[in-house]
Amino acid sequence: MEENKSAGLAKLRKDLKEMLVNDLSLEDINPEDIKDDEILFGEGLGLDSLDAVEIVVLLQRNFGIEVKDMNKGKEIFYSIDTLANHVYENTKGRT
Repeated sequence: MEENKSAGLAKLRKDLKEMLVNDLSLEDINPEDIKDDEILFGEGLGLDSLDAVEIVVLLQRNFGIEVKDMNKGKEIFYSIDTLANHVYENTKGRT
């Protein structure tokens, strides 16, 4: 069971990095260059509030997850790890 969760989270991290790079048009950044625990906004990856809106849309379109509370969104969007954990916890049992 724990092994399945680890494999699922690893795939989610990879997919999320590819989505961010492709859908947010992050030039000069490769998905594999983004660290799992790297801060996504501000001094980290450098995403801004418009990118946060795009991430909300990406989560809804790709995973059927809605993030309506932006205070909670700040916690969810902190890093690839936090984002992947949120997606995993809110999609398990759907596949």
